[in-house]
Amino acid sequence: MGADMTVARVFPRRTKATPTDDYAFIGDPGLFVPDNIDEVHVSVAFTWDLPEAERLAASWSRIAPVKIGGPATGMRGEEFIPGRYLRPGYVITSRGCPNHCWFCSVYTREGELRELPINDGWNLTDDNILACSESHILAVFAMLSRQKERVQFTGGIEAKLLKPWHIELFKTVRPKQIFFAYDTPDDLSPLEEAARLFREAEYGSRSILRCYVLIGYPGDMFSVAEHRLKTAMRLGFGPMAMLYRDVSGVTTPEWRRFQSLWARPRKIYAKNTETEVSDS
Repeated sequence: MGADMTVARVFPRRTKATPTDDYAFIGDPGLFVPDNIDEVHVSVAFTWDLPEAERLAASWSRIAPVKIGGPATGMRGEEFIPGRYLRPGYVITSRGCPNHCWFCSVYTREGELRELPINDGWNLTDDNILACSESHILAVFAMLSRQKERVQFTGGIEAKLLKPWHIELFKTVRPKQIFFAYDTPDDLSPLEEAARLFREAEYGSRSILRCYVLIGYPGDMFSVAEHRLKTAMRLGFGPMAMLYRDVSGVTTPEWRRFQSLWARPRKIYAKNTETEVSDS
């Protein structure tokens, strides 16, 4: 993309991470589209939005030449440009993951772990930051330490890679949230070990230590999913249910209702009154 090219970025839906500048659009072109757009990029994150992305590409083609890209297309991510496809503050310093999880497309899309140039931001969304080299991790935390906003690790931290020196780094940046994951049964033992390390370091609460818990995948049951969520809570992590979707994106009303009960801390601890935690 040329340095002087004006690009409109179009998204099928708005999320917390969607940019909000004058050249970021949701859906079809409206009545007041800038007349200096040279190219349109339709960015699609979810496979179930691909049909809508194709429709939007046709709709925007009257404005300027259109390209479709994004994780849902299987396109490998390259250089990260702050604010281009993610809201300012979101940052990616590495791509790829050494794991081959059956429910995750990262390893097929991104391949081996790659460390990228480090840009400023406070919401780290790397695929697997702890799989990076020590020098890269130290440089990322040095960047995070100078941010004015409270740091968040929403990309997820792999529990089995956590070491005591990582926790000391977390202490230096005083994060708002650190997300771990409990996706499959073999995640439990590393999650228990991570909980032990945080206890020994006398650091972390359920408002800071969070845990994505995958639910609703083929063969899952409500009682088993609830047990995983309560296990994460018992270990000291604030659980957040993540509803599994296949490429079609189809989910059942029953699983959506269940997920809604386990997606917000206030709801979780209202329902499970034996545990109290701040939602701040």
